[in-house]
Amino acid sequence: MSEFDYDLGIIGGGAAGLTIAAGAAQLGVKVLLIDKADKLGGDCLHYGCVPSKTLIRSARVRHLMGRAGDFGLPEVNLPPVDYSRITERISGVIEEIQVHDSVERFNSLGVEVRFGQACFVDPHCVSLGGDKLSARSWVVATGSSPFVPPIKGLAETPYLTNVDVFSLTELPESLIVLGGGPIAVEMAQSFQRLGTDVTVIQRSNQILSREDDDMAGYVMQGMVDDGVRFILGSTIDKVQKITGGIEVCLESGGRDLSVKGSQLLVAMGRRSNVAGLGLEDIGVEFERGSVAVDARMRTSVPNVFAAGDVTGKYLFTHAAGYEGGIVVSNAVFHLPRKADYKWLPWCTYTDPELASVGINEKAAQQAGLEYRTVIEDFSASDRALAEGEGRGRIKLLLSKRGKPLGCQIAAVHAGELLSEWVAAVNGKVGLATLAGAVHPYPTLSEMNKKVAGTLLGEKLFSDRVRKILRLLFSYRG
Repeated sequence: MSEFDYDLGIIGGGAAGLTIAAGAAQLGVKVLLIDKADKLGGDCLHYGCVPSKTLIRSARVRHLMGRAGDFGLPEVNLPPVDYSRITERISGVIEEIQVHDSVERFNSLGVEVRFGQACFVDPHCVSLGGDKLSARSWVVATGSSPFVPPIKGLAETPYLTNVDVFSLTELPESLIVLGGGPIAVEMAQSFQRLGTDVTVIQRSNQILSREDDDMAGYVMQGMVDDGVRFILGSTIDKVQKITGGIEVCLESGGRDLSVKGSQLLVAMGRRSNVAGLGLEDIGVEFERGSVAVDARMRTSVPNVFAAGDVTGKYLFTHAAGYEGGIVVSNAVFHLPRKADYKWLPWCTYTDPELASVGINEKAAQQAGLEYRTVIEDFSASDRALAEGEGRGRIKLLLSKRGKPLGCQIAAVHAGELLSEWVAAVNGKVGLATLAGAVHPYPTLSEMNKKVAGTLLGEKLFSDRVRKILRLLFSYRG
């Protein structure tokens, strides 16, 4: 009989925790899954990926309705949006997906699910609602929450985050967005398209600051075309509640400015959920406020692992799922599998979308790498023009030897288009193979073939090849 109650204990029922629980339980491991909320699915299902993409879709449909004239259709006078119907739709989508993340499903897999705040008593034992529960190994997968910066007056001022923005009952007349990252720009564009007057206030001189400025520029221009106002390179002095709304006082470009709106959305980053877990009491080390892990997702305590946003590495649902698989390999199979983020993709779901895999120019320059770029604009895509979506570009970064370093796409459906590159770089598919693959016409994916074909064409139509052919023809003659 085991000295522990469970083989594996997991704290956190989001993407990482659910991946680990399902995988381990199906391998016959006795699993305990604990979440402090009263439902599974984590931030992604309830306050992140799912509700945001549902909102983005509703906003895009309304935007297309307003563009009816661009497609040869009668102009449409758009009526005001009843936001309660959108929140109803968001709730419906969440409920449909919740079935896959339900307690009943995980119980059927053999996982015991309990709710409440878990706190470590020692490296093998946690307290939960007065009970002490032990496991041979533990995984901390508690995710992250919105970071609220110490801006003067903000604590005394009503504001929204991604946790509550999707449950509004009325569409804000105007919205001030603090931040220029993915959550900020996705929400800013969506609310603008639904009829809200949106102003984005960003500290740096570029939105999506980790991206190349030319690629982020496509996103920003698309938002400007929709009517979003931007104030970049700003320093916020204070935030305060005023009659009828919110006022943000700031400095930008040497000028003192005041921005007023009916609602305020704070989207200035994330913080790892580590409070109340007792991790420091058992010797778990932290790095910049997140749980420090090695490439095998092990913490400084031998039997305690961590995965997902709580590690502060890559705050994506797909990264959390990937890290969950690494944990299963190490904690269950005891195989020394290491996480490798070289080809981890990501996408910002604006219009146009901005998707990336590998490194971009900014990262290559910071690393001191020599590289070259191959760029193709979507204005050269027949399908994009037919769709009325000719803006955007695909950019491929190559090493000195002509090997792919990364690929970025700014275009409609960029996230879908990037998948071909994700498969190619992970499968070590050569550019010649990609260029030679027959793609259906007309499709947006032909742009992947086109950018790879550009490189092939440089070699095929070179002076060297022409000289060889001339010699060949003269010999035959």
